[in-house]
Amino acid sequence: MADENLVDKTATDIGEPTVSEPGMPQLDFTTWDNQIFWLVMALIATYFILSRVALPRIGGVLAERQGTISNDIAAAEDLKAKAVDAEAAYDKALVDARSEAGRIVAEAKAEIQADLNVAIAKADEEIAAKSAESEKAIAEIRAGALESVKEVAKDTAKEIVAAMGGKADAKTVNAAVTARMKG
Repeated sequence: MADENLVDKTATDIGEPTVSEPGMPQLDFTTWDNQIFWLVMALIATYFILSRVALPRIGGVLAERQGTISNDIAAAEDLKAKAVDAEAAYDKALVDARSEAGRIVAEAKAEIQADLNVAIAKADEEIAAKSAESEKAIAEIRAGALESVKEVAKDTAKEIVAAMGGKADAKTVNAAVTARMKG
């Protein structure tokens, strides 16, 4: 029993209850005031930490992101305007290039036509010169042929008159052939 008194005596000297109650200590109504106080203190500390440290940093990050987004949107609109201007310049350059190509084609056609006209005129002159030479040659051939025909006709007429038993002198045969050749 001495040991029991020792256990009871130490338990009462320390100030601990000798009988333990079953259940969770958080549900003990005698400690709720203390729990509520520390809960309020923890919430106030959390509020001050969040409002002074975390939320300004988050707000700064959000503001920076918003600024970046606004700058990116403005840059995109600027680039879009530049693209529209570049497209308009491209279309204008394309129209100018087409008109320039049309002008170059017209000039080339005019030059080719001028060269062709010169070549045709030159060819016409050459043809006319050759034609005049040919006509001159034909006239000479006709004249030569006419003379040859006269000679052949005179010889033939002499032979025919002689073959028929007549006599004809050269003057009479020449006069008859010349008169017949004139028409």
